Amino acid sequence: QDQLQQKIICPGPVTCLTASPNGLYILAGVAESIYLWEVSNGNLLAILNRHYQDLTCLCFTDDSSHFLSGAKDCLALVWNLYSVLQAEPSQIPDPRHVWSRHSLPITDLCCGFGGPLARAATASLDQTAKLWEVSSGELLLSVLFDVGIMAVTLDLSEYHMFCGGMDGSIFQVDLCAWPVQRDRTFQTERENGKVFKGHRNQVTCLSVSTDGSLLLSGSHDETVRLWDIQSKQCLKTMNHKGPITNAFIVLAPANMFNPDGKPSIPLPKFSKHLHGTESNDEQGSEGVTLRLGLHQQPLLPAGGTLNPFCCIFLSQNLVGDQEHLTIQVSELEEEVSTLRKINKNLFDFS
Repeated sequence: QDQLQQKIICPGPVTCLTASPNGLYILAGVAESIYLWEVSNGNLLAILNRHYQDLTCLCFTDDSSHFLSGAKDCLALVWNLYSVLQAEPSQIPDPRHVWSRHSLPITDLCCGFGGPLARAATASLDQTAKLWEVSSGELLLSVLFDVGIMAVTLDLSEYHMFCGGMDGSIFQVDLCAWPVQRDRTFQTERENGKVFKGHRNQVTCLSVSTDGSLLLSGSHDETVRLWDIQSKQCLKTMNHKGPITNAFIVLAPANMFNPDGKPSIPLPKFSKHLHGTESNDEQGSEGVTLRLGLHQQPLLPAGGTLNPFCCIFLSQNLVGDQEHLTIQVSELEEEVSTLRKINKNLFDFS
């Protein structure tokens, strides 16, 4: 019997969705707004309205401290999650950085490892992919292609950046190329050995395996392809019945192959109203309900047993410290008397 899936009603059509790596928060893009939910109780914590057109992509840093948003208004914003959570409901927090170097809508973005010190990549229809530093907001690299870029990703070591084009080509950009140039042009004729060819329509998503040897790509040609990065050969093609919207490589969860596996915490219904508003307070669903286990042991007897041992240990330490201080004082007094004798002898000699 198939497991029943939960249906969550959102305020509008969701254009992009992501979850924090720590599993505590969910981000969704609805029109030009960013909705932030808490997974444990379904509370809507924030609604961010800083974009001027529909959102296209969302991404968290690996430590869940920041998240990035891209939209059709050609802007990519970097948000501090804790600043967003601490802001008053009546105030819209400011993003940490506003990246406005793209001239056409942003199609995809990804973030490397390193938390707030990580590097992030953005892709756009203006035929460029850009690499940024999250902490300072500085532009590190801009690569110009022959076609618009629809997807971008980084390998685990961040030696290469992979960009999917509108024509179905996938470009591999070497981030350690010498000499270092902030503005580069990817010339397909000269770098033919760094192009994956096989898709017949625009590439929509890219993902690299943890060992950096495999690349997964999805396209509007209704196929998902698995590539060997070193040889650029397609290892496997998976056909579907419609355009591919998203695909990525992930480690298999522990209970994936367990037919009796159940989620430890059921996913609650996501609220439609901001947490703390009147409409949300009327429901009376504050906090998280915890169910205690059947086997419980009181802590007071254990605390009473430990108290005498703590007192004995503390008294022994105090006695030992006093003896040590007495010895130090006597040694210092002897040293002072010796120095006085030496000083007197020097004075008499002079």
